[in-house]
Amino acid sequence: MTPAVDVEVPFSPLERAAYVPAADTLLLADLHLGRAETSRVEAPIDDGSDAQNRLASLLAQTEPDTVVVAGDLLHAFDRVPLRVARDLEALESTIAEAGASLVVTPGNHDTMLESVFDGETSPEYRLPDGETVVCHGHEEPTIYDDVERYVIGHDHPALAIDGRKRPCVLYGPGVYDGADVLVLPAFTRLAGGATVNRMRARDFQSPLVTDADAFYPAVWDDGQEAPLWFPPLGECRRFL
Repeated sequence: MTPAVDVEVPFSPLERAAYVPAADTLLLADLHLGRAETSRVEAPIDDGSDAQNRLASLLAQTEPDTVVVAGDLLHAFDRVPLRVARDLEALESTIAEAGASLVVTPGNHDTMLESVFDGETSPEYRLPDGETVVCHGHEEPTIYDDVERYVIGHDHPALAIDGRKRPCVLYGPGVYDGADVLVLPAFTRLAGGATVNRMRARDFQSPLVTDADAFYPAVWDDGQEAPLWFPPLGECRRFL
């Protein structure tokens, strides 16, 4: 099911991720490795191994040439525990064994990234399709005349459906200086997510969300193994 929009949807929503066929790129955001490690309460899952296992499944499904993380690969601001460094190394090995390369566009949580990651990083990364720029989304990006869309994370969007909150992608055609914006959900399952049903632009942390009503949410349906699209937030508030 695709959204009733007047532009082509150039990506495939996946479970807490997205794939861009024209760029052969798998997109993730907000892994927050180490969130369980730094939590004051016992976390329900091992976030490192959980992220690695789910990423391995997505790599097998999409067989991408590149994996791009749209920021907040790490969680802690001031130190990286040894276990987190090992989790990151395992994640890198999983990507390399799948024949893909890893690029990270650092987010506001990635202040310690250089101490544990020596791979490719860039504040903004243009995909091989030439039309898509990935960044974390916590700051205003460079405005490119020839870019069709920006892909960001940062806000951890989730949609409440029948009382159940589910991670979602948000797709806004032409909402940022004429370019589309794709907001990815948090890849970590330890992030509860921001319930977007009644959120306005002022409630989002990213400056790229200037008109929340224009964004189409999509959630992943495990039963159908496909995304379920909803009308724009401005239209679907009355029945969600």
